[in-house]
Amino acid sequence: MARQWWKEAVAYQVYPRSFNDSNGDGIGDLRGLIEKLDYLQELGIDVIWLSPMFPSPNADNGYDISDYQAISETYGTMADFDELLEKVHARGMRLILDLVVNHTSDEHPW
Repeated sequence: MARQWWKEAVAYQVYPRSFNDSNGDGIGDLRGLIEKLDYLQELGIDVIWLSPMFPSPNADNGYDISDYQAISETYGTMADFDELLEKVHARGMRLILDLVVNHTSDEHPW
């Protein structure tokens, strides 16, 4: 039986708001995470588990998502996310998004 990567991988959860602030506004962001990828790789991290970074009214620390198809301006842009994903994969690491559909915001259009 083939080994499953997720059974032996070292995962590290990142809460973007408090992880690393790249622009000095006091709030962590995707560019801040990109800046620390080499460090995470040196620690032996195989998987980055990224807490929600979608738009949210933040009544529940970002878990009350109001748009599942965008990146919150607080954390960056979709281009930042695309770059993050590309650079994670270039290091042989994986990225898992914390997709919490059971916490949809009452401000979501549906």
